[in-house]
Amino acid sequence: MATDYYAVLGVRRDASQEEIKKAFRRLARELHPDVNPDPKTQERFKEINAAYEVLSDPQKKQVYDLGGDPLSQAGGGGAGGFGAGGFGNFSDIMDAFFGTASQRGPRSRTRRGQDAMIRLDVELDEAAFGTTKDIQVDTAVVCKTCNGEGAAPGTSAQTCDMCRGRGEVSQVTRSFLGQVMTSRPCPQCQGFGTVVPNPCPECAGDGRVRSRRTLTVKIPAGVDNGTRIQLAGEGEVGPGGGPAGDLYVEIHELPHPTFQRRGDDLHCTVTIPMTAAALGTKVPLETLDGLEEVDIRPGTQSGQSIPLHGRGVTHLRGGGRGDLIVHVEVTTPTKLDPEQERLLRELSKLRGEERPTGQFQPGQQGLFSRLKDAFNGR
Repeated sequence: MATDYYAVLGVRRDASQEEIKKAFRRLARELHPDVNPDPKTQERFKEINAAYEVLSDPQKKQVYDLGGDPLSQAGGGGAGGFGAGGFGNFSDIMDAFFGTASQRGPRSRTRRGQDAMIRLDVELDEAAFGTTKDIQVDTAVVCKTCNGEGAAPGTSAQTCDMCRGRGEVSQVTRSFLGQVMTSRPCPQCQGFGTVVPNPCPECAGDGRVRSRRTLTVKIPAGVDNGTRIQLAGEGEVGPGGGPAGDLYVEIHELPHPTFQRRGDDLHCTVTIPMTAAALGTKVPLETLDGLEEVDIRPGTQSGQSIPLHGRGVTHLRGGGRGDLIVHVEVTTPTKLDPEQERLLRELSKLRGEERPTGQFQPGQQGLFSRLKDAFNGR
């Protein structure tokens, strides 16, 4: 008389695959030879293993329900054990103890898309104060012809006739443990469980096409080279019309003709003649906030710096701005006419040769004024 595999596992004939698996795991933990070495228990373990091998496989279960012997048709010798026959599915036995069985069943055609990145050039003032820019993005989008399904209009994906929709095929092999059934992705459907006999002509079955579109990006004040702005869901659409990844906009700040940026501070250099440094002057400077005058005090030396507070770049996190540091460079004439040379020698005597103090002594102010006029051609 044929063995009643449903009774062996203690499940109804209309039990679901999940109920069959739970019953097998429960009995495997109780009857495994490593747990219970009694010979009668080992025979019982072989029976539940054979029952699960049949009832967990839709093809074998169908043969069994029709009165056939699926184990003999598959090359098995009935209920297997450690010495003869084999395990119906070794991974399920391992899972009964350790919960490590791999996920089974067809894999989805719909997957998340990849992230994308684009570099955006910005001017210094745009980075300092923030702006909005339109960018052109070339990424994968959902195919409008098939709406991401991958099948030509009027058709649909069909169940794979090789794996019957399982996404995997089984193979029985022998090992030192006995007869072991292993599973691998179905070669016909690549593990999806379905095939697309008539792919969409627009996307060739991928469910997505490449397209160029325009996005508006808000650039916050204070960004710097390498700053990345994340636009969620604006990256590549996934295969099968899956959810899109993210788009990252990487900031590249263009060089400025006047200012060099160091953190949130700006630096620049102004060049003045020797006489202007000695007498003092005001130098017009075009800053990010407009035209301003830099006050050069009398006696300013070359290499001295003058800070303009709050004229730098906006802090990206927190309020306030950096500073604008003006570096002064004093030029010395390389050629002197007789009058200029005479005045310089006279000034040198009044100042006590090479002992600059930054303050004018009596008689020096007028002499420097005449020297300034001489250098300016007046």
